[in-house]
Parts: sequence; structure tokens; C-alpha cells
Amino acid sequence: MRTPTVRQAAILTGGLGTRLGQLTTSTPKPLLPCGDRPFVAWLLRELSRFGVEEIILLTGHLAGAVEAMLPEIAAGLPKPLRITCSREERPAGTGGALFHARAHLAERFLLCNGDSWLDFNLAHLLADAASDPDETIGRIVLRRLDDATRYGVVEMDGDRVTAFHERATPGQAGRVNAGLYLFDRRVLDEVGPSCSLERDVMPALASRGALRGTVADGYFVDIGVAADLKRAQTELPTKLHRRALFLDRDGVINLDHGWVGTRERFDFVPGALTTIRAASDAGWHVFVVTNQSGIARGLYDERQFASLCAWMTDAVRAEGGTIDDLRYCPFHPEATLEAYRRVSAWRKPGPGMLLDLLACWQIDPARCLLIGDRSSDLAAAAAAGVTAHLFPGGDDLAEFALPLLVDLGTVDPEGS
Repeated sequence: MRTPTVRQAAILTGGLGTRLGQLTTSTPKPLLPCGDRPFVAWLLRELSRFGVEEIILLTGHLAGAVEAMLPEIAAGLPKPLRITCSREERPAGTGGALFHARAHLAERFLLCNGDSWLDFNLAHLLADAASDPDETIGRIVLRRLDDATRYGVVEMDGDRVTAFHERATPGQAGRVNAGLYLFDRRVLDEVGPSCSLERDVMPALASRGALRGTVADGYFVDIGVAADLKRAQTELPTKLHRRALFLDRDGVINLDHGWVGTRERFDFVPGALTTIRAASDAGWHVFVVTNQSGIARGLYDERQFASLCAWMTDAVRAEGGTIDDLRYCPFHPEATLEAYRRVSAWRKPGPGMLLDLLACWQIDPARCLLIGDRSSDLAAAAAAGVTAHLFPGGDDLAEFALPLLVDLGTVDPEGS
């Protein structure tokens, strides 16, 4: 089974945007404003929630405008991303854009349109792809629509994509390409200097049984026409300024064996993975805030802790959930190691970790919930203005947590 987390994403930003008329004369579609930022900035924010660390912008039309905007876009992101551009000198199509970027692309990478977004739990795509058979070269996200007239429709046999049809008949329901894919580098053997992913590459992959699909629901917007751009400008900021679930680590996510710093001593609390998946499915951020005095005591170091966190997050994504971001405090006023011996506002009951996440992700604390297992967790939440609940332990975190999430938002009480 492959590692579910995919660290690189490529974004198609080179389209002409002709259907938007004067709006795209000097501004590429992905840079059109939606709320307080360009549309593509929302895409980068969302991708970073699922472990993406590197972005390749596939530019063409008005490439200079995209490149000039990068510093401003990067400065507004909640997590740092490495962002580079791959410019095509003349229109090459969506497949050609991949061909010209081949020197930049990793062994596995996400690919998405720069002018559309489906708001769903991307961890399901990652989990599905991690267990795909070896002959699978790519996986596409599909969205069910009651009226697919504007789009091509996709046929499937199970999760295997079998055929593409360019247009649905008026009023026909169907599964449509949501503009989000996961490929491995073998797809580069299928592309040339000028070609279309939609018309040339993916139908060929489907005919060989090398393309699979993940069907998803959720808010979908394509800003390629003026009416949907206007809708996105008001709806997208509301949709993507999310609720947030803050979780302590030891005693809530994993059993507290005392200063857990290695995989061998890490055991998930029963129901923890279900809780995180349910929150992710409902569109909540999931954040981890954890005191780590084991670092201050010299029991493990920050490198080892980071490695354990990466493994933990992969395990969460393999089960269809995600941890959007994490903060930890390695400091303690009585630390064994002098470098970590100090008082820190980040150490709970101080609220520093929560306040930093609230600021970075621009979240209203009144729309948040913390679950911890100690009074210091509750005190930190109170100081940050976040509602908190004390997990008493027991057989299943989900039995404790899911009713709390249901009370605050649309979370499936079955955790499915």
C-alpha cells in the first residue's frame, strides 16, 4: 500500500478565459478575486490541509501576471508552501501543460484546474489511491450532478472509469469531472507537447483500465462563466472559513503511555480515527495542540517528534480523515535540557498554540471546539475563547465526541 499523503500538486492556470470576456483581458481566471483573495489562493489553502507542501503552477496565458502575484498569495497562506511556475510559451492544452512541466513533477502528484473547486474531504481520494492496483496510473474525482448539461459525463464500472462523453443531453443527471486528479509519473508517457487530458489522455487510460474514480458530493463551483464567478465571490469565503476541532494528543488521539515519542509506543485511542474522519467529512478543520515536555526532558528530540507526527497524520489520512495543522510546545520551566528550560505562553494552560492557529487560519473561536483530557487543556481553550470538553477516557472517543460535533454542525452522528 502506498503512503496516502501526496506532497506535490500542480494547478492548471493557463486557460484563456474567453467566456468571461473583459474580466480576463488582463487577469487570468485563477487570479480573479473571491472575497479577500484570488480564487487560486483558496485552492492553495485547501490543498495544504491534506499534506501538500509544494505547488507547481502550470502557466501560459498572462503567465507574468500569475508570477507577479505569487509573493502576495504566498504571504496570505496559513501554512508555508514551495511555489514554482512552469510556463508554456504557446497554448499547449491541459496535457501539454503537463508535458512541459515534466522536469518538475514528482513520482505522484495531485493535479487540479485553477478555475474550479469541489469542497469535499480530499482524504478519501488519497486513501482510495493508496490502495489502487499497480496498473492504475491515475484517479479522478467525480461529482454527481442532477443536471450535467454544461459538462461531459463519465461512465464507471465499480470505481474503474470506462468512458467519457463530451456532453450530457439537456437535463441529464450524471457524474462529471470535478477537475481534480491524482497521477503518477507514468501519465507523462501519455502526453505530448500539445494535447488535452480530457479528450486525449484520460479516455485512452480508461480504455486500458488504468483510470479510476472517486465519487464525491459537496459544494462545487466553476468560475468559467460570469454567473458562477459572481456566486463564488460571495459563497466561497463563507464555505471555506470553516469550523475547527482542536484535539489534545496524548490521552485523546493516542493512549497516554507517558511521553510518547516513538511509533512503537503510539496506540490510537479507540474511536479517534472515526472522530477525525467525521469532522473532516463535515468540512471542519482538525488541529492538534500538544504539550511535549518529553523533548524538554531529553526523552526524544524534535526531529523524532516530527517523524512520529508525519506517521500519525498518514495513518489518519489512510482512514479518510486529515489533520490540517499541528502545534506543539517543547518548553518546560524545569526542563532537563537548558535550551528548552523556560516559561512559554504556548504551553497549556497558556493559549498560545490555539491563538496562533486561529490567527493563521482566520477562524472565529466561537465556531470552534476543543477536546482534551486535562484541566490545562480546558484552561487554554477558555483563554482563547474556544468551547472545550474534558474527555474522561473510556472505550471510544467517537461516542464522546460525535454528539458534541453534531450539536455544533452538520456531522454524521454515525461517523460514516
